[in-house]
Amino acid sequence: MAETFLFNIAKRVLAKIGNLSVDEVRLAFNVKTDLKKLEDTMISIKAVLLDAERQQHQNEKLRLCMWKLRDIFYDAEDVIDDFKCEALRKQDAINHRDNNLKVRVLGSCCLPLSFSLKMSHKIKDINGRLGELATEWKSFDLRQCSDNRHVFRRETISFVDSSDVIGRDEDKENIISMLMKPSEARNVPVIPIVGIGGLGKTTLAQLVYNDDRVTSLFPLKIWICVSEEFDLSRLLRLIIQSVNKGERCDDSTLDALQARLRSLLTEKKFLLVLDDVWNENKAKWVELRNLLRSTDGFSPSKIIVTTRSLNVASIMSSIPPYILKGLPLEDCLTLFTKWAFNDGDERHYSNLIRIGEEIVKKCKGVPLAVRTLGSLLFQKTDESDWIYIRESEIWRLEQHENDILPVLKLSYNHLPSHLQRCLAFLSLYKKDEIYYSDRVIYLWMANGLLEHPKQNQEREDVGKRYLNELLSRCLIQMEQDLVHDLALDVSQKECKTMNSETETVDENVRHLLLCDEKLVEVPRVLGEMKNVKTVIIQDASEASKTIHESLINLCVSNFKYLRTLELRDSPLSALPNSIGTLKHLRDLDLAKCEGIRELPRSFYKLRSLQFLNLEGTGLKQLPDSVQRLIELRHLVITIKATHLKEIRAGCWTSLQYLKLHYCTKLECLPEGMQYLKSLRTLVLNDCVKLVSLPRSLKFLSKLEHLEIVGCLLINLKMELEEEEKDLQLSLKTLSLFVLPALRDLPRLLLQGSSSTLQQLRIQFCQNLSVLPAWLPNLTSLQKLEIFNCFNLWDLPEGIDRLTNLRELRIYGCPELSKRYRENGGEDWHKIAHIQKVVIC
Repeated sequence: MAETFLFNIAKRVLAKIGNLSVDEVRLAFNVKTDLKKLEDTMISIKAVLLDAERQQHQNEKLRLCMWKLRDIFYDAEDVIDDFKCEALRKQDAINHRDNNLKVRVLGSCCLPLSFSLKMSHKIKDINGRLGELATEWKSFDLRQCSDNRHVFRRETISFVDSSDVIGRDEDKENIISMLMKPSEARNVPVIPIVGIGGLGKTTLAQLVYNDDRVTSLFPLKIWICVSEEFDLSRLLRLIIQSVNKGERCDDSTLDALQARLRSLLTEKKFLLVLDDVWNENKAKWVELRNLLRSTDGFSPSKIIVTTRSLNVASIMSSIPPYILKGLPLEDCLTLFTKWAFNDGDERHYSNLIRIGEEIVKKCKGVPLAVRTLGSLLFQKTDESDWIYIRESEIWRLEQHENDILPVLKLSYNHLPSHLQRCLAFLSLYKKDEIYYSDRVIYLWMANGLLEHPKQNQEREDVGKRYLNELLSRCLIQMEQDLVHDLALDVSQKECKTMNSETETVDENVRHLLLCDEKLVEVPRVLGEMKNVKTVIIQDASEASKTIHESLINLCVSNFKYLRTLELRDSPLSALPNSIGTLKHLRDLDLAKCEGIRELPRSFYKLRSLQFLNLEGTGLKQLPDSVQRLIELRHLVITIKATHLKEIRAGCWTSLQYLKLHYCTKLECLPEGMQYLKSLRTLVLNDCVKLVSLPRSLKFLSKLEHLEIVGCLLINLKMELEEEEKDLQLSLKTLSLFVLPALRDLPRLLLQGSSSTLQQLRIQFCQNLSVLPAWLPNLTSLQKLEIFNCFNLWDLPEGIDRLTNLRELRIYGCPELSKRYRENGGEDWHKIAHIQKVVIC
């Protein structure tokens, strides 16, 4: 992983060096000189790193040199981050002395001479290490080149022996049914088949292509394996060659190719299969589409596209893609048996079949994975061989070119390098965890994997974009075990999963997942590591409390540049006071650490913290030290107190997300909420004694999402006062769940967000008997859900004015269901304009 991502690491470090000047941190002259030398050296190295990344697989000396560079670059990044930590320390000291906590500009910090001398020494050391590598680096004669990622071109054919295909009959019938539907648009209709690599998209297309009904329906059939190069001239030649039964096409100009194709296809009804499409450039597709449309006229030709990308599907087709699913377990077992045994031999090995069932479950319905593991066991009848495959991670097994991991790696190789790094980090989670979450985004953020946000964006928005890009490429999904194996494969030299049996760890490893279910002592190898930046501890048991205490003490003493520490469900009763030395820590997860009842005095020293999860802890109160963490962006709190301490001006000015979870004694929120000027999401969950919201929320102009769940006493009556009539808020979603005391909606917040509110969800609010007359003023509302509000009898007059309302769902509301049902409801006409109405 490291040698592949060296370019991105260098780019990130250089950006941080540049930001030191932007922030106007006052540096001693010798520090500026040393930094300039480091910057110049890294710029010259970065210029040829892309060429080095291409060549390192064939040059072992170059690859080893790049590993050395990686360590130097990481050390340089740590030193640069020291400047930010020192600036935060000074800012905190200034703020703490100021009773009003007025925030000063970070850039105005003048760093102490002792600190500058120490930094100068560290930077000189890094420059010296780079100098020692200089001669070797220059010997490789590397050149500048652009970052153009290419996927190895695959070749597929149209033929398939249907007797070899198992479990795709229903999918085949579905696609054929789509082909038989009449064409409605002038465009040649495109049917996209989408799924992860190895799922059988090509096989399904082959089955359809060779079906007798399809052959009779389309006199002309054309099969093109597009692969990575979506070049119009190349595709036209391949289509012409296919139509001419393999005769070579020598036309050289695009105009000649267009004329030739037009003469061949005009007024012909054809089926064109474009297999393995990666192109996400819409302009290239439009060129080909327009040409096909001009040759086809209004004849009912069709195109089938197979792709791993939902983006490709949406570019090429206006109809919903056909999302190919995994095979059922029974079909997978049949396929596995077919590849693991000669015909009929399986009858003699019932013991192996039982093991085979467990092996097949690992494949999660992906036929190529089933075939790969079955092939590995062909003609092997020793039970130990089968047990080895069952117990092994797929990424550790021998793979050939067309086996599952090489096929999945095509998707990985096609990713931009920043997404490759993010995908690799998913190896730090379990296979059965859901990757699409804020938790993943903050892990990426803590390790500096996110690009700098564009104007009007936050870093969280960049993280969500990355997740959506991986999702669109089918690399994040519910059945993601194989993607996890891919992540393990590409990250194995930086990310490591350890357990009680781990004896050795590569010294290059910087990110650890420690599964301690059977842990009886701290792994000795941990004491030998110094550069770890991520520690995630899972599967904690109460019996391992002493081990956890030793483990945390070791992390604090050894890993001075730790960025992420995740201790979910830990049996710890306290954090060590020495945790305050982790000045680089950005991500601390203490969720469900029920034994922790207070935070150490040194907690305020964790000034770099961006993500802090205290959900499910035993904290009695949130100490003042947490308010001093001015970098916080995501905060989840569980406390036993009746009141939160008043939020002071200047605190949590970067906070994006705040959740109060199971604060069972909390009676009110502080008026100081008004100081959370960056807050975008507020969640109140099971705060059963909370009775109202503070009016100071009207000052949160960036608040977009408000969710209130299980707050049994809360009512939200918040009327507008005269001076608040022109209030401009930004609320987009309001979710109200299980609020038995709710009788009113918060007019102050909703009418202030009348031009922005898109979604209103109300569930299990049994005392809500009327919706406000002003509800139709929410002209941007797109989705309204009302579930199990038994006493709600009517929707407000004027609901037909909600012209943007596209979806209305009413469940478990007997009177509403009766009045607004489509057939016979007396008030159906009031909602008939809404595009999607679901009433149960």
